[in-house]
Amino acid sequence: MQARSSTSPPANVLCTAKYLTLALQPRYSIPMFDPRPHRARRFRRSAEHSAAEHTFAEKSPTPDLVEDLRFIRDTMERSSAFTAVSGWGQVLLGSTALAAAALAARQASLFTWLRIWLAEGILAVAIGLLFCTWKANRRGLPLFSGPARKVALGLAPPLVAGAFLTFLLFRAGLQSALPATWLLLYGAGIMTGGSFSVRIVPVMGVCFMLLGGLAVLAPTAWGNWFLAAGFGGLHILFGLLIARRHGG
Repeated sequence: MQARSSTSPPANVLCTAKYLTLALQPRYSIPMFDPRPHRARRFRRSAEHSAAEHTFAEKSPTPDLVEDLRFIRDTMERSSAFTAVSGWGQVLLGSTALAAAALAARQASLFTWLRIWLAEGILAVAIGLLFCTWKANRRGLPLFSGPARKVALGLAPPLVAGAFLTFLLFRAGLQSALPATWLLLYGAGIMTGGSFSVRIVPVMGVCFMLLGGLAVLAPTAWGNWFLAAGFGGLHILFGLLIARRHGG
């Protein structure tokens, strides 16, 4: 037997070396990690935003929050509702209507009676416009804003229809139907136009329509007093309520 060379390594060393060097590295067809960069900015911004809100909530006291909410609510109400309806103007309008009813009741001629009430209607329109302008200027409210135009568009058609029906009914000899017609059409206009104003205005329109319905069923001789109760009494009553709750 030949002697083993002194320079050759032992057999167990050769096996260990081959085993370690021949180990295969695993290869994956799909990458283990997403090569796209992660977006840490969104998390940072959301964290900063939540921290700012928490700091604002700690620094702001409760009374300030209540005042801010009240200011926002008042601003939204002013922008969405016509609040320049004058209560004192309604009171004056009702007072002139009572005087017109008392004067018209003494007239023997139906034409003279009609002229008194038509003059009262023109005077009522002038009083309403003047007092609405006065209240709007005093409180710094826009008089020709979007809600004001909506109120005018809701109120004008029934009033124009009432003017034409007045001429038609008087020419046809149906003067007894005028009080009920005026009350019903005026109430309808107040309801439609008042839906863009304070809440009490549509309620006034409902009362006018109820009174007009009673005038339809009541004797024709009571027509002048139904006009006094409507254009006089209801205007004074709701005018005082508007002046008390909504400032003039």
